[in-house]
Amino acid sequence: MPQLHLASGSPRRRELLTQIGVPFTVLSAQIDETPLPNEPAVAYVERLARGKAEAGLAQLSDDDACVMGADTAVVLDGRILGKPVDEADALAMLAALSGREHEVLTSIALIDRQRCETRTVSSRVRFRSIATHEAKAYWASGEPRDKAGSYAIQGLAAIFVEGLQGSYSAVVGLPLCETAELLGRFGIPCWQCLEGDKS
Repeated sequence: MPQLHLASGSPRRRELLTQIGVPFTVLSAQIDETPLPNEPAVAYVERLARGKAEAGLAQLSDDDACVMGADTAVVLDGRILGKPVDEADALAMLAALSGREHEVLTSIALIDRQRCETRTVSSRVRFRSIATHEAKAYWASGEPRDKAGSYAIQGLAAIFVEGLQGSYSAVVGLPLCETAELLGRFGIPCWQCLEGDKS
């Protein structure tokens, strides 16, 4: 069976892979995450997911290595909201998201020595109105500092979410349905393919 390596520093993605019973090791894959001029959001997340997977594979020497890369972007009115640079940036993002629906795109890429395949999932998240004092308190919690769009749906920001259409796990950082399907194509089983009743 191929050995899966996760090219991501995200603890959320590690938790999600563990949740579906997939053994893996973690690699550090640092790439430039600057969007290209006029790059569509879908192309951006796919490029970064592939880039992380390729950077991870380049660190390995074993022939049966398989590397997963992933990237998530929060998109509002066609604009990618990245990680906040400071408090003012985070407060501006939260104000823009307040009372509105936005898109969350997550792309996963799986690569081995022969091929690279990607899957991209789009979800819609609606926020209730967020008061300025709430946004400031949320920033003070420390949670938004390294999060795309300045929020984590699985954390304190859950109280802002009025609705969600699509994949919750994709918004967190890894679409588990699509991830399991892609892993199966590369011969890497999830929990339902492990020893036990295969009927």
